[in-house]
Amino acid sequence: MSAPRKKVTAPAIRAAKGSRRRIAALTAADFITARLLDEAGVDVILVGDSLGTTLLGYESTVFVRMADMVHHTAAVARAKPVALVVVDLPFGAYQESPAQAVRSATRLVRAGAEAVKLEGGAAYADRLRAIVDAGIPAMAHLGLLPQSVLREGGYKAQGKTPTDAARLEADLRAVEEAGAFAVVLEYVASTTAQRLTKAAGIPTIGIGSGPDCDGQVLVTSDLLGLQAWLAPRAARRYAELGRTMKDAFACYAADVRAGKFPGLKETIA
Repeated sequence: MSAPRKKVTAPAIRAAKGSRRRIAALTAADFITARLLDEAGVDVILVGDSLGTTLLGYESTVFVRMADMVHHTAAVARAKPVALVVVDLPFGAYQESPAQAVRSATRLVRAGAEAVKLEGGAAYADRLRAIVDAGIPAMAHLGLLPQSVLREGGYKAQGKTPTDAARLEADLRAVEEAGAFAVVLEYVASTTAQRLTKAAGIPTIGIGSGPDCDGQVLVTSDLLGLQAWLAPRAARRYAELGRTMKDAFACYAADVRAGKFPGLKETIA
């Protein structure tokens, strides 16, 4: 019998820097998915604000509210995972001031978060530092910033020019000095992501940023093929559950209409 897994903590993730073991992270926003991810042995469960577009039907993550994140964080936390539960601070929950950032992070911790993640580099390093100083582990997020899509005019890859790469290096230094225990690199050019990973004293967790990061994260619905109409370049489909679910729903509806369900096995005598 294998020994039980030790609880994954923010310091344990930071200590993974330089080890041969890559960090595996996936998203969850409900109890069942969190349980399954934990039983599968992932290191980090991210309650990402991507839940706004994947579960709640928002047009983008900028519409996600703190109330949404609190609700879904609590559901994931009830699974009591061994994996580290990291929760996104949604748009509008930290931009105003470091004090607002601490209040928002505290609210998520009370809902069950074990660490929080916020987008932005040097411009938001003071928010990250305030959160860490309040005793809450914080993960940074650089590269493509979905919450800044209105400013950027779309979802664009980052770090493709020397100037942009230098900006990302400065942002990385800023968030590391502010106390981040890890950093997500989203859609950063692979050569730049490789350089950032080598320069960083904290783990880099990539999404669409190549194989040289210290770990990887994906949106679980993309991995499972739950939204057949979406095919993000960064995602690899390990299943086509959307098609399987639709077929199962259609079979059920057909059986009900034909009087084939319920049968004797499903009927209480």
